[in-house]
Amino acid sequence: MFFPSRVVSGHPAPLPSPSPERSSSVSAVEVILNYKFKNPKLLEEALTHSSFPDAPSYERLEFVGDSVLELAVSNHLFLAYPKLDQGRLSNLRSVNVSTEKLARVAVRHGLYRFLRHNVQPMDDKVGEFAKAVEEEDNAVAHGGSVKAPKVLADIVESVAAAIYIDVNFDLQRLWVIFRGLLEPIVGPEELRQQPQPITMLFEVCQKQGKKLEIRQGKKGSTNIASVYVDGKFVASCSSEHKEIAKLNAARRSLSQLAQSEPVNRGIMEIDWLDGPFEIEGAKQKLHELCDKKKWPKPIYRKNESGPPHSKNFVCTVQIATDDGVLTMMGEKRSRVKDAENCAASLMCRALQEYNYL
Repeated sequence: MFFPSRVVSGHPAPLPSPSPERSSSVSAVEVILNYKFKNPKLLEEALTHSSFPDAPSYERLEFVGDSVLELAVSNHLFLAYPKLDQGRLSNLRSVNVSTEKLARVAVRHGLYRFLRHNVQPMDDKVGEFAKAVEEEDNAVAHGGSVKAPKVLADIVESVAAAIYIDVNFDLQRLWVIFRGLLEPIVGPEELRQQPQPITMLFEVCQKQGKKLEIRQGKKGSTNIASVYVDGKFVASCSSEHKEIAKLNAARRSLSQLAQSEPVNRGIMEIDWLDGPFEIEGAKQKLHELCDKKKWPKPIYRKNESGPPHSKNFVCTVQIATDDGVLTMMGEKRSRVKDAENCAASLMCRALQEYNYL
């Protein structure tokens, strides 16, 4: 059992109402939550960073919220998916309470703008992440192009803890209030379409009896992750952030390994594959192929580079086949539509070359 931090004679002491300059922020977040606090001081504390002077920070609440959200999500998954084993339930829980997931919750509901803090670089990092999230075509379960700032996940955990304490530690009531904020909750089908790349890579190598090694290093401020299978180089990626470099290297390696293991899966006669290498309308044609094969629809992600007046785009397309997830990265294009078409064309060619069609 968790207890409030201020206790007098064995009973919680009354906490003061929020200061006038915070009342508007507290009220605004209550609207987002669709819940009115009996003790609004709890919410004020949940929205206070340790850099803000002369006020208790959210760190104690974050400690409670981290555990409470894990338990609440565990209960939900246990009841919602009675046939899933412990391992798959654990994977689902990890995705639904990860820093990536909770940071996106904070961005989607605009919680960060109510945080009291005195760290200017934090605003820059959060802004960069929020922009990257807005540009994502699909929900990302395991890390996008920009590392999720932990402070965003901390806010969500702290607000959850504030509600939990305010409802007298009633876990079920917390879930009723808070669940909407976490939607969409990742289920087995979504996880099948977006498996954790590093976990997937280990599983693929294990099934094939191969030894996997991921080597990480740095060149200046850039992190580099390189994947070796049975001692042979497969792929590498770089990023300012160690975790993103590792994730992207795993994604690229999965694509490389899928291409190097052709299997005869039956032939589909497709006339348009005999035309130019870059296929006109490839994105729609790939969607139709997946529909015919009864695979989930393709997932596209884009990265952009260059100055605002001369941007370049690179798109990656991912599809989940019966044998695993295939990923293909296209080439640079000046328009997103053309970048997606390039990636889709390469995926169609790879599916043909390695007998998936």
